[in-house]
Amino acid sequence: MEIVKTKFDGFCKGVSRAVTTALDSGVGTYVLGNLVHNEIVMKTISDRGLVTVGSDDEIPSGAKVIIRAHGVGKSVYERLKQKNCEIIDCTCPFVKKIHGIVSEYSSKGFHIIVFGDKNHAEVKGTIGWTNGDYTVVGENDEFDEAMLREKNAIVAQTTFSRQKLENFLKNIKKNDKKRVEIFKTICYTTIERQKEAIDIADSTDAVIVIGSKTSNNTAELLNLVSSREKECFLVSEVADLKNVKTNFKKVGIVCGASTPHELIQEVFLNMENNTEVKALNEMEEAVAKMDEQSTKFRKGQTITATISSATDEGLALYINNTKKEIVLPKEELITNAYNKDDYKDKIGEEIEVMIVGLNPVKLSEKAIAQLKEEEETIKSIEEGNTFNVTVDGFNKGGLTGKIGSYGVFIPSSQIRIGFVKDLEKYVGKTLRCKMEKIEKNERRKQIVASQRVILEAEKAERDAAKAAKEEAFFSAISVGDIIKGTVVRFAQFGAFVDVNGFDCLAHISDLSWTNIKNCGEVLELNKEYEFKILSIDTEKKKVSLGYKQLQPKPWDLVGEKYNVGDVVKGTVVRITKFGAFVEVEKGVDGLVHVSQISHEWLENPTTAVQVGQEVEVKILGIDTENEKMTLSIKALQPVPEGLERPNRQRREKNNEGHEGEEKPARERKPRREKTDDDEIREWNEGGEGGASIAELLGGNN
Repeated sequence: MEIVKTKFDGFCKGVSRAVTTALDSGVGTYVLGNLVHNEIVMKTISDRGLVTVGSDDEIPSGAKVIIRAHGVGKSVYERLKQKNCEIIDCTCPFVKKIHGIVSEYSSKGFHIIVFGDKNHAEVKGTIGWTNGDYTVVGENDEFDEAMLREKNAIVAQTTFSRQKLENFLKNIKKNDKKRVEIFKTICYTTIERQKEAIDIADSTDAVIVIGSKTSNNTAELLNLVSSREKECFLVSEVADLKNVKTNFKKVGIVCGASTPHELIQEVFLNMENNTEVKALNEMEEAVAKMDEQSTKFRKGQTITATISSATDEGLALYINNTKKEIVLPKEELITNAYNKDDYKDKIGEEIEVMIVGLNPVKLSEKAIAQLKEEEETIKSIEEGNTFNVTVDGFNKGGLTGKIGSYGVFIPSSQIRIGFVKDLEKYVGKTLRCKMEKIEKNERRKQIVASQRVILEAEKAERDAAKAAKEEAFFSAISVGDIIKGTVVRFAQFGAFVDVNGFDCLAHISDLSWTNIKNCGEVLELNKEYEFKILSIDTEKKKVSLGYKQLQPKPWDLVGEKYNVGDVVKGTVVRITKFGAFVEVEKGVDGLVHVSQISHEWLENPTTAVQVGQEVEVKILGIDTENEKMTLSIKALQPVPEGLERPNRQRREKNNEGHEGEEKPARERKPRREKTDDDEIREWNEGGEGGASIAELLGGNN
């Protein structure tokens, strides 16, 4: 019987560190949970005097505690610190990384999806770093899109099935309506062990898996081998070898990451007698060397092949200058709908294909077309043409994306004009870029790009066009010009008017001859009007317009609308000691002197009229030149019976006791204070009314 040995021998680094630390610790040290999933190792640890407990509740205050490689939740650390315990943290670095990802994205409001065994210690520890919003998806679960929230972060148990994870991720990537951040956190040694198990199963008749029944990664190796339809045997101790059949020509051996080196060596020694033992890596190298010598194939190589037949699966191609015949799958042909009958007349013709996979060799015609398209795209980019790239991630330095097989990197300083603080908001957006630098070789294909150079060029172009437009505009206008403009928006202080694409301001005080509270009382948005240019500031690029300057003043029409003697209605707008001002129309008001309010003598006009009161008045005088109007209320009212003139009563009172006597000479009175009558006289003499003093202060008749 030939034996093919695994190249992975013993613990992985995380388990090895934890076991070594435990064995070096003193008696009475507590281990939180089984340090490894292996009974032999756990017995050794127990014999050294270490105490294994299932919960931190069992650990006394001040004790020394080992955290195993699987890790624990955040709350466990906090409780141990409260107990003043000495914590020896042996959490695997790969697991620590998952905890950091989960903690960060959970705090940002992401729904955490963990692919793994919900009962496994590592998964329990991982969800202990979330804020409670998480979903665990097991290997036997079906992924449902309903699990996705608006924002999702995906991690995997370090020993999760790589193939199962890839299948899940394919379904997730098809959903472009929700944000999904994917972190492939399966440990690289797990991936390598799983890949090796498949290779060994494919090249042998049966496989022995050395490890514990309780080990998750060991169980996954068993599943992988079984999926290749090969017999497999689990050996947890040397005694289990008696259950292994010996009628196989070739047997492979693989082991779990928590399997001790001593057990592996003991199994090998028991099987090695009279058996040929080969290391898998030596066999792989030999096969690869033979394959290289016989075919000289390499991935990405373009070859010419001859069509030998057409089947339902695709075209059978004879590789020129070799003895190989390989099937080109119909999915990899450049055709809208494959029909084998269409190729009957093409048997013997040559076709150009690309090698897209090795061991076994895989061919594609589509890959050549994609490569040519990519080459044309890259050529255009190298020539300085603009290209679009969708941002699929970010790092501390900037944004990342893909153009075919090329990675694209946009530094933070090249995203836009100005500083970019939040890079995350650009994920999923498409940017217009130009190439700054390109690397294209077998090891690295990357384009360093900039969107900023495009934005700066466009801004410079806009600024130049704006400057030219402004120069043409200002050279064509002068103060006093009448122009047409469209009202585009209102502000509290005025209206902005578009004049040939240039914003001009009509201040609210220049919209109407009367006081208005807002621009909408005079103008309508999106309507064109004529305006007069009042001022131009070419340095500040400002133009002031006037609308009222093209409209007649209210007093310009008073002479045509009103005559002395007319009776009109008006509203009392303000009251002074010498009378009340009545607005007969917007912008036109007149004075009703206190003596013209009532036939009775008034000490104060407010006893007869109030602001806001509507009154009927008679026009006594009009002075359009000085914009003054004299009005009377009492002229429209009948004189009460028996009412005598106040002046006559005063004269009669003054003459009592002086009949027949010579009137004594009047003494010179001191200068008196200015009275209301004096103010109204000055108002009249100043041209602010058409009525005389006699008319204003006349008798009741």
